[in-house]
Amino acid sequence: MITKTEEKQENETGNEKEKREIVIPGETIVSGEEYLPGEWTKREGKNIVALRFGLADKSGRLIRIIPLSGTYMPRKGNVVIGKVLDITFNGWILDIGAPYPSFLPAIEASRFVNKNDLSECYDIGDMIAVKVFSIKRKGIDLTAKGRNLGKIEGGMIIQINSNKVPRVIGKEGSMINLIKNESNCDITVGQNGLIWLRGRNVKDELFAEKAILFVTEKSFIEGLTEKTKEWLEREKKSEKKEIKEEK
Repeated sequence: MITKTEEKQENETGNEKEKREIVIPGETIVSGEEYLPGEWTKREGKNIVALRFGLADKSGRLIRIIPLSGTYMPRKGNVVIGKVLDITFNGWILDIGAPYPSFLPAIEASRFVNKNDLSECYDIGDMIAVKVFSIKRKGIDLTAKGRNLGKIEGGMIIQINSNKVPRVIGKEGSMINLIKNESNCDITVGQNGLIWLRGRNVKDELFAEKAILFVTEKSFIEGLTEKTKEWLEREKKSEKKEIKEEK
């Protein structure tokens, strides 16, 4: 059972920062005409009401919800990781975890395409990092052209709730850069919740996975980046201690 919680954090002077509350759809977050509705909120009279289950985030006058559950809803420009389900005469059908069919046209491939055999480029079962090019009523168009896009080879792929991706990335990439540095891994985070980890060895990749899962489990906590830093330090010390004892 999920209960409503309230997280607080004090700054250096001892004053409380803005609180983040877990809210449910239909719940009033704040009242007042001075507030503006942001993502996953709407105005009802003088009230700003939640449209999703998640954390209510107040940035000045703007009120928005950081979702903590739900299906991935694609947006133009999202980088996602998909699996090739089928090959057509002019492209590939991918599963990106969205409620609509997703299509990667041959002209949007990241490498040379043999029109007589598209499987030479991407075959059924291949994992590809792609970007949402456009969203239509009948489906989603993708592109594999761009930096860090294309067929995924090596490393490992893990899956998290897509609504927790913003917490894993952090403000201006602070969280994911922290994990990259501490794990020595290259990490591609798909907005659909699939994450590609590639390190020097499996041990580094498993450490990165463990750090990401820590973040997702504590996603509702305020000051998460600092708590993750502390956790990483403890894990590193524990690892060094184990190596020392083995010797």
